[in-house]
Amino acid sequence: MAHLADAVLGVHLLFVLFVVGGLPAIWVGAACGWRWVRNFRFRIAHLAAILFVSAESLAGIACPLTVWENLLRDDGPAVGSFMQRWIGRLLFYDLPEWTFTVTYALFALATITTLKLIRPRH
Repeated sequence: MAHLADAVLGVHLLFVLFVVGGLPAIWVGAACGWRWVRNFRFRIAHLAAILFVSAESLAGIACPLTVWENLLRDDGPAVGSFMQRWIGRLLFYDLPEWTFTVTYALFALATITTLKLIRPRH
C-alpha cells in the first residue's frame, strides 16, 4: 500500500504546485505576453482549486488527499518511503491550523483579485 500512498502524495504535490505556482505564473505570463495564462479553463480551474482548499479549511475538513494517503499508509513503516520523507517535508508544516486557514483565504482573495485585474479570454 505504500506505493499507492506515494502516488497519492505525488498527486497532492502536483495539486499544490498548480495552486501555488499558478498565481505567479499568471502574473509573470501577463507581463511577458504569454497567451496561455489568459486561458479561461485554466483560470477557472485554478480559482476553483484554491476556493476548494479555502472552503475545506474554513469548514475544518481535512484535505481528502491527506486522508487517503494516511489511510493507505495505515501507520506503515516508521521510516517511510523516499516520497513520504521528501515530499512530505515540502508539503506539511507543524503550525497552528488557523495560520493555514488565513493563508488559504488570503491566497483565494489574491486569486480573485488577479482574475479581475488580468482577465481570462474565452
